[in-house]
Amino acid sequence: MQQLELLKHTDKINELLARYGVKFGIYKNNIFKEQLFPFDSIPRIIEHKEFSHLEKGLKQRVMALNLFLKDIYSKKQIVKDGIVPEDFIFASSGYMAECEGTVPPKGIYSHISGIDLVKGKDDNWYILEDNLRVPSGASYPMIARDLCRRSSPDTFHNYRLEDNRNYADLLRRAMDYVNPGGHTVILTPGRYNAAYFEHSYLAEKTGAHLATGSELIVENDTLYYISSDGTREKVGAVYRRISDEYLDPMNFNPESLIGIPHIYEVFRKGNVALINAPGNGVADDKGIYYFVPKMIRYYLDEEPILCNAPTYLPFYEEDMKYVLSHFDELVLKDVAEAGGYGVVFGNSMTKQQKQDFIDLLQREPRRFIAQEVIDFQDLDILEQGEIVPRKADLRAFVLMAEEPMVWKSGLTRFSRNTDSFIVNSSQGGGFKDTWVLYQ
Repeated sequence: MQQLELLKHTDKINELLARYGVKFGIYKNNIFKEQLFPFDSIPRIIEHKEFSHLEKGLKQRVMALNLFLKDIYSKKQIVKDGIVPEDFIFASSGYMAECEGTVPPKGIYSHISGIDLVKGKDDNWYILEDNLRVPSGASYPMIARDLCRRSSPDTFHNYRLEDNRNYADLLRRAMDYVNPGGHTVILTPGRYNAAYFEHSYLAEKTGAHLATGSELIVENDTLYYISSDGTREKVGAVYRRISDEYLDPMNFNPESLIGIPHIYEVFRKGNVALINAPGNGVADDKGIYYFVPKMIRYYLDEEPILCNAPTYLPFYEEDMKYVLSHFDELVLKDVAEAGGYGVVFGNSMTKQQKQDFIDLLQREPRRFIAQEVIDFQDLDILEQGEIVPRKADLRAFVLMAEEPMVWKSGLTRFSRNTDSFIVNSSQGGGFKDTWVLYQ
């Protein structure tokens, strides 16, 4: 295979990634630690026809999720019609009452959606979760593809491969579409954020200003960027890479030192676009995930093109009975956790751990979902000079402007541990490039 030429360059590519600062930072035991995000040069390859199917399903899903967010912060018709229980909305840690009645510019809530999928050994794709708050990861395959092209240009001459370098154009199109007038900035918490490399890289590629909260100020219902020479420039769109609660200390967490006082008031008045919109967390709550196929039928009057993993809500008595009787066959997930945290496999617990977890589950049934363990496909990786199989998922990116746009690439993450199903970078996983072939 021609792409095996890339294997010769794996070490060199990882050296360059390290030199360029392509690292992933995590806090553990209150200590910040940066680690390399290991790159594997054997790409995931998706045929054109297969990706076209994914593209249709991803567009459909993101359209329904945007309609859900618009509804849930206004009429709440989906609750009134009994499709989603009221308890699941207001008990969600991602629901923000402060966002009630606020409609973002152009009515778009999720401008950038990161949808995580796995391909089962039955050759079907299953959606594991929706990331609509601050989904990250697009920068890694972008820079990896660039380095691979430089290392082995012949490989890319010989494959009919979609060019993934247009992500910055798609992102800029999404940001410009909702910008009511002014500069675009990427708001970062700063150097010690886990995804700081991505913030700076996307700012460079899109031509946006990279700014911290101290470089932005609100005056007269307008947001301004303060340049290095003290000049103030009006800002029309903020791609914010900080969590909702830290965005505005005057409206959300008053202890935030990284947000911008009064920015939410500017947003509420339509004078700035916030990308993604505050309050999106209610739609990527793992408990709400269960209802997305119902949202597609409700809002779009269509059957879902892509399937959820078979999921059970212990919140419902019938589902609780199923979970308790099939506990060892299921994976349990805390609905408010992310990054591979809060995930436990029933068959991995001791008898006492199992009993303690069941007691917690019965006390707090809204806190967890249970899913069938999908035996998803392994992908080959290069490890210590040998090609070995490892579990891998795919984060697909859907951007929204006049219509949803699916990036013909994606972030393929893989586990570095034999038999592990946890692929997240925060759990020590690595990443691959994703090759989408064209006709």
